[in-house]
Amino acid sequence: MAIVDIAYLRKDNLRGGILTYRRQKTNRQLSIRWEPQMQEIVNRHSNKDSDFLLPLIDSQNPDYRKQYLNAYAKLNRHLKSIGKHLGLANPLTFHRSRHSWASIAMENSVPLSVICEGMGHDSEKTTRIYLASLDSSVVDKANGNILKLLEK
Repeated sequence: MAIVDIAYLRKDNLRGGILTYRRQKTNRQLSIRWEPQMQEIVNRHSNKDSDFLLPLIDSQNPDYRKQYLNAYAKLNRHLKSIGKHLGLANPLTFHRSRHSWASIAMENSVPLSVICEGMGHDSEKTTRIYLASLDSSVVDKANGNILKLLEK
């Protein structure tokens, strides 16, 4: 899920164990099963006085877009710091997590149509373009493995 969609989630988007929302980018409606791990995050961070599911936007302040952008920048700074602490080669960001989800799904033979739905894309063509950048990393990994075999 894109961070902008997470930021704009309202408590009434969640009903009967299903989270239903509209993508900010495409206005496409999506529904996903609400998992216990999601509820743990909401329990830990929710503001009972807010209409929003998570405290990234304050419903009392009408400038939602500015609040979202500030929260996004702050969260990415924290993620990058965590990534650096863990010694990750690439900066950890929310956008990278979307790429990671798609990459893991692709590596585990999840059908393109399912990845497309999970990413909230309007078409498989968009998903193919998105995944094209992941293909080179798969090839790089395969090349590395082959080179290790040749060294033996």
